[in-house]
Amino acid sequence: MLYKQLEYFRHVAETGNLTRASEQLFISQPALSRSIKNLEKELGVPLFDREGRIIKLNRYGNLFLEKVYESLNAIEEGQKNLSELVDPYTGTIRISFIHTLGNNLVPEAISKFRKYYPDVKFKFFQGTTGTVLEHIESGEVDLCFLMEADFPENISYETVKNEELFVIVPDSHPLASKTAISLSQLKHEPFIGFKKGVGLRTITDRLCEQSGFTPNIIFEGQQVGTVSGFVSAGLGVSLVPKNRGISEYNIKCIPVSSPKCYRHINLAWKKDTYTPKVIQTFKEFLYECISTIQI
Repeated sequence: MLYKQLEYFRHVAETGNLTRASEQLFISQPALSRSIKNLEKELGVPLFDREGRIIKLNRYGNLFLEKVYESLNAIEEGQKNLSELVDPYTGTIRISFIHTLGNNLVPEAISKFRKYYPDVKFKFFQGTTGTVLEHIESGEVDLCFLMEADFPENISYETVKNEELFVIVPDSHPLASKTAISLSQLKHEPFIGFKKGVGLRTITDRLCEQSGFTPNIIFEGQQVGTVSGFVSAGLGVSLVPKNRGISEYNIKCIPVSSPKCYRHINLAWKKDTYTPKVIQTFKEFLYECISTIQI
């Protein structure tokens, strides 16, 4: 059974007239008639009741037409999906990202991209570093944004931006007047940290260890805004990126002189999988514009 046979059957069923259907299909009426008869022979039942030049679907034909509609629609949808996959300017990109990149980097990158490629659609997922890695490993998403992590062997990644981290303290804190401090000066301070599984927690623990101490964490948050709020309330100090919006809080951001404190923002994808052209277009655009995006 051929695709054209189903198309021919649908046209004849909808017009109820072989002559009209053959004109619409740009084939001869005898050729169309032979196609319908061959289809009926293959199915083993007549599909039409014939009354002169008028042919009408019988009960077999009506039942078969329902399935033909379903089949042709599925084929057309598949053709459309495949077309989007090979078109660099259309299609859907599925992206997962960690919480701390949802304030500025991801939405700004998408906004800039869509100005040039308005027909590209996006689906978004969000979570901790572990959750984001699960999204990419399972194939649920095409790309993910995250920080440093223990990347599985089947995941490729590339650092797209390095972002400086700052000590934040309440405005009234003795260190608030400093233009720079070493991280070790926070050794005896109550620390507002991030929950385990959040990328900033891994980075903070590593940097504090390099400075010779384990932070005295009295509260664990998941987002920079929450941590900044607790610091603003005078409950402790923290180490965070200088996100926009952080100035809303009564805190002071202090550069760290030693060690140099940065987080690496990575773009990751699954190895050995087909990459649609639209995703490659997005990656190339991101590499070009990432330096202009303020986090």
